[in-house]
Amino acid sequence: MLRLDGVTKKFGGLVAVNNVDLRIEKGEILGLVGPNGAGKTTLLNIISGIYRPDAGSVRYEGEDISRCSLDTLCKKGIAKTFQQTHSFPGLTARECVMIGALFGNGRKLRMDEARREALVHLEDVGFPSHKIDLPLSSLNVVELRRAQLARALATDPAVLLLDELMTGLNPSECTDAIALIKRLRDKNITIVMIEHVMRVIMGVSDRMVVLDSGEKIADGRPEEVVRDQRVIDSYLGERCTA
Repeated sequence: MLRLDGVTKKFGGLVAVNNVDLRIEKGEILGLVGPNGAGKTTLLNIISGIYRPDAGSVRYEGEDISRCSLDTLCKKGIAKTFQQTHSFPGLTARECVMIGALFGNGRKLRMDEARREALVHLEDVGFPSHKIDLPLSSLNVVELRRAQLARALATDPAVLLLDELMTGLNPSECTDAIALIKRLRDKNITIVMIEHVMRVIMGVSDRMVVLDSGEKIADGRPEEVVRDQRVIDSYLGERCTA
């Protein structure tokens, strides 16, 4: 579904992503891990159209999308959540999600239809019902992440890029989030997710890719990747038995 060939991105003299090849299959949950500064978020930003690669190409269902903008790719079916949770702080959670429904795809919805869709998506991600019409500025981090996920889902994505969606969640909330991600995959959404909690990434991923200093150092099934000595040395620090 997605194919990256020799993707490289530089910021001045810093090589953030270096000659990365990657294949992402339809219906797959791909975990993207690695130490801080490894290039994980940069790679998602390239796939989603926030950045354009300095070298290499990104293909989506056979089409070269390397030069496409973020809004164009969103309408094609690639949606992304962000590490930073604050956006449109003066809008309510419902209005925030309505933006995705109204402008994130090629459909033409009436406002009342967008309001109903926003409510459905917020309920699906477990957003507290009594806060749906409160401004984003009054929400906590967990609630903001759920609102952001609901907004991404409102664009009707085929590919969902999740950047540390579970940061700040307690163990019980992480378990609920894992179940939610699996339900999304059951709806034929392909998922690529960055996550540092190994219990989470091991529990949800079909395949894991590890980046270190902008380069791909491992790619395979989770139980295989965590036993790769390069991964242990660069990221885990010890053998993972999760």
